[in-house]
Amino acid sequence: MSLYLFRLARWAFRRRWLVLGLWVLAAVAAITLSVVGGGKTDNTFTVPGTESQQATDLLKKKLPALGGGQTQVVFATKGATKVTDPAYKAGIEASIAKLKTVPQVGLVSDPFESKAVSKSGNVALGSVQFTAAPTDVKAETLDAVKAAVAPAQDAGVQVEYSGSVYPGWQLKVSEAPEMIGLLVAFVILTITFGAFVAAGLPILTAIIGIVVTLMSITALASVMTIASTSTTVAMMLGLSCGIDYGLFILARHRNNLLTGMKTEDSVALAAGTAGSSVVFAGLTVIIALCGLAVAGIPFLTVMGVAAAGAVLVAVLIALTLMPAMLGFAGNKVAKFISSPLRPGHHEKVATIAATEPEHTFGAAWARFVVRFRVPVLILGVALLGVLALPALKMDLGLPSGSSKPKHDTARKAYDLTTANFGPGFNGALLVVADGIPDAAAAAPVVGQLSKIPGVVSAAPMAAANDVAVIRVIPSTGPNDEATTDLVHRIRDNRTVIAGDTGATLMVGGTTASNIDVSGKLSSALPVFLIVVVGLAFILLTLAFRTILVPLKSIVGFLLSVAAAFGMQVAMFQWGWGEKLLGITPSQTISFLPIIMLAIIFGLSSDYEVFVVSRIKEEFTKSGDARHAVEHGTGLSARVVTAAALIMFSIFVAFMFTDDPIVKAIGFSFAAGVFLDAFVVRLTLVPAVMAIIGTKIWYHPKWYAKYVPDLDIEGDKLQHQFDAGQAREPAGTAKS
Repeated sequence: MSLYLFRLARWAFRRRWLVLGLWVLAAVAAITLSVVGGGKTDNTFTVPGTESQQATDLLKKKLPALGGGQTQVVFATKGATKVTDPAYKAGIEASIAKLKTVPQVGLVSDPFESKAVSKSGNVALGSVQFTAAPTDVKAETLDAVKAAVAPAQDAGVQVEYSGSVYPGWQLKVSEAPEMIGLLVAFVILTITFGAFVAAGLPILTAIIGIVVTLMSITALASVMTIASTSTTVAMMLGLSCGIDYGLFILARHRNNLLTGMKTEDSVALAAGTAGSSVVFAGLTVIIALCGLAVAGIPFLTVMGVAAAGAVLVAVLIALTLMPAMLGFAGNKVAKFISSPLRPGHHEKVATIAATEPEHTFGAAWARFVVRFRVPVLILGVALLGVLALPALKMDLGLPSGSSKPKHDTARKAYDLTTANFGPGFNGALLVVADGIPDAAAAAPVVGQLSKIPGVVSAAPMAAANDVAVIRVIPSTGPNDEATTDLVHRIRDNRTVIAGDTGATLMVGGTTASNIDVSGKLSSALPVFLIVVVGLAFILLTLAFRTILVPLKSIVGFLLSVAAAFGMQVAMFQWGWGEKLLGITPSQTISFLPIIMLAIIFGLSSDYEVFVVSRIKEEFTKSGDARHAVEHGTGLSARVVTAAALIMFSIFVAFMFTDDPIVKAIGFSFAAGVFLDAFVVRLTLVPAVMAIIGTKIWYHPKWYAKYVPDLDIEGDKLQHQFDAGQAREPAGTAKS
């Protein structure tokens, strides 16, 4: 494979204007399609086949007024004033009347008719039921909802919203995280390379790749449902992988130049050697992300495919656009910054790294790890084990208004409702009774539901076409474990509750849907882990032609991801990061563990490939296992450190947002990458390999006979190149 990558890079180098033009054309085409399509992402999470989804489908068919999204409108006054005071009541009633005229609205609940007024008289709850699913409620409709409550606001009433869809519910994507991440990445690359051109190239190529990816996702959002978090995850991985993959090839190229190699030969050889690692690392990440499909959850599948697309583009960018850009840059990548305080320092450091790598800090660290390999291994595993302990108390769920920032309307609505009615009014359950002719016939069911422990109230909402909908208010909030128990209790005793009515009962609504999604995700985790780890094991076994290296990689991943889980639980679920991160303690987002397993496993395999391929390259040359560990780790340490810090900084940058989901994802990814790169790959991996010695490369004789040698470390290519056989491969032409 390394020879094919060599030829591809040489072609891209010689046809650099064509390659650049094709990528720019791809970006322009993606932007055009996204603008014309007008696609928008959303924050709706549904799982086909769950009971809550079946209830929704039944309502869409028989009672469409209740089959769509829902908005809870909170009307509030302060102090001694009450919502029942004539002026305030008139404003609220005028708003309710206007809400009934809004397009796509099927049903509006008047708080005064439904007696949804708090005992204090300060808060009243109205509700708007849409005929369309949350994702299909038009922006114009939500604008009309906002305009409709103007009479109440003009009268001095505070109006806030919550529910499955409401004005301002969609995530507003900020460019700040990307800008912060790119700025930090540029600083890290400048320190690493000591040259502005070399620092800027990986960022420039990554930006082109992310434009192609994100605009393509937006274009697809016009014809399919794509969660907002899909864009966020794709952006995180597209930027970080795009920069890292370009960095690995550029670093090898720069070292080649400093040893006196010609620019064209240097670029092609760098792509043929480091490029092989990029391909295998990228494939591992893509396999892990596409493996999300085994969960059978559409929004998770789309998220995985979107992120995998971003990584695929990053790989293609590194193998084609980076060689082309290096052709434009020429020797400028080795034009070092001249610092007045330390003239010649950057060039000296780079030259030592290229010609005397044993004198670098990375080499010194590798020697330290190998010398004290046993205590290093014990301490490293102990550290990760302690960090992982909080993960034993992980509680999965989807975020409610309580986890939003305090200035968010959904958070204000949640707090007002909890303080004046109780937490259960933020997460009403909809019990759908199929086979009930009218509201009167639903009375026995309502009576039974009211007697269930944990139910504050049960009341019929509507009945038509032999279907009745009963609104059940729990005594606990939507994210409380007791509410989950209540949902299961109703479902387990549905026959008793239905009694002699002959009705078929289903529990639906937003709260029940979130509980179903969390349950489905939890049950999908073991299957996902087995499938993805199995496929990655096969891929890594092919790459390194040994069984022990993939096993070591997988164990290291499990340690780092468990530690990252523990840190996430402590900071977000237990609230240790409440003040530091500006978050409200809440459940661990139900889809976070599965996407963390996918992404951290993929990225950990990245660093595994980059470090171990250099160790194998050195072992092939010397046959001395411990020397190979020291030298190979030393050669890869500087670049892997820079790559991990870039990825870490990009993930951290996404924590500078108000969205609790994005904050949790950014923190968890950052923790996982940091621990995996520095504790596992640059510390525990060399220690384990030094302990095992040459046996780490063992494979059965039949394996060598039947499995092709993919030459991931580029050793065969290097020999051909040194012998002059690869300089002009057949079929290539000079420019």
